[in-house]
Amino acid sequence: MRQISTLLFALVLFFGAQASFSQSVLTNADKVAISGYDVVAYHKQNKAVKGNQKYQTTHEGAKYYFSSKAHKKAFVKNPTAYLPQYGGYCAFAIAAKSQKVPVNPETFKVVNGKLYLFFNGIYQGKKMNTKTFWDKSEGSNITKANSNWESIKNK
Repeated sequence: MRQISTLLFALVLFFGAQASFSQSVLTNADKVAISGYDVVAYHKQNKAVKGNQKYQTTHEGAKYYFSSKAHKKAFVKNPTAYLPQYGGYCAFAIAAKSQKVPVNPETFKVVNGKLYLFFNGIYQGKKMNTKTFWDKSEGSNITKANSNWESIKNK
């Protein structure tokens, strides 16, 4: 676990130097959430599907893209049913280090109707997928992340 903590700490330092994560929802420079992936598709299709600007809406200052008019309509009707946990930041980093870390939108898990996203990419020359660590203790990670998020979401 110490190795994981060290990696996450270094990851936070690396990304923290490149961008500001003081917002409660992870967006790009154009205020698009989750790199334009369709948050409804995660729930309805159990896969990561790139959205289309043609089907977009704004929720709490972030733009969301959808792959269809029906998905956009479902989101507008009940956004909280589809929004990712922890503002779209890496669920494991929130649980393990109370830190906001960007994600790979194609690395996700839906648990009890809630969407969790994870960092999955090259870090210090090695492949790192935080979902692997999350899965080892999912229940306690959810509890920790929920608690940690309350204190950091607006920082």
